[in-house]
Amino acid sequence: MNQVNFRDARRRLTQLLDEAEHGKSVMITRHGRQVARLSPVEPAQGKRLPDLSEFRQSVRAKGPALSKTVTQSRRLERY
Repeated sequence: MNQVNFRDARRRLTQLLDEAEHGKSVMITRHGRQVARLSPVEPAQGKRLPDLSEFRQSVRAKGPALSKTVTQSRRLERY
C-alpha cells in the first residue's frame, strides 16, 4: 500500500483515483499519522431484480387509450 501525505494527495488526486480504479490502495497521512485510505470499490453482490417482461406482456389494459382520454378531457375543459 502506497503512503502519501495530505498535501501531495490534494495535488495528485486524479492520479490517485486512477490508481484506485486499477486496484491499488493509498494511505493518506497528515503530520505522519494515518488519517484516510483511498481504495477501490468492490462490485455490489446484491440480488438482481426479476425479469418482468413476461408479466408486462400478460397485462392488458381495458377501455380506451389513456392518450385519447386525456385529449378528450382537455377539449371538454376548453369549451
